Amino acid sequence: MAETKELVLLNCWASPYGMRCRIALAEKRVEYEHKDENLMEKSPLLLQSNPVHKKIPVLVHGGKPVCESLVIVQYVDEAWPDRAPLLPADAYGRAQARFWADFVDKKVCYCMLSLLRLPASVSAM
Repeated sequence: MAETKELVLLNCWASPYGMRCRIALAEKRVEYEHKDENLMEKSPLLLQSNPVHKKIPVLVHGGKPVCESLVIVQYVDEAWPDRAPLLPADAYGRAQARFWADFVDKKVCYCMLSLLRLPASVSAM
C-alpha cells in the first residue's frame, strides 16, 4: 500500500482532466493537498514536475511527479490496490473503460475546450 504523505495534485479548478484525478482520489479515499495553478503564470513546481508539456494535472507523490490524467488515474488505482478498484477486474471491462475515457478526451473535452477558446464576438452570436 502506498503512503499518502507528500501527495499533491497540481490542478486548475476548471480542468476536466484534473476533475478526473480528483474523482479517482475521492473514490479511493486518498487524502492529498490540492494546489490550484494559475495557468498564465505557472509555478516553478509545475514547470519542474512536468517539464515536457508544462500542463496540469500533475500528481506529486513523495516528490515524484506523475503526469497526464489517465496515467494519474491508473497510478492511483495501482498505488492503493487495497481500496475500491477504479477499473473492472476483467480485461474486456478494462478495455471498455479505457475506450470511453479516450472517447471523452478526444470528443467531449476537446469540443468543450475549443468552445472556451472562441473569441467573445463569435460566442455571443
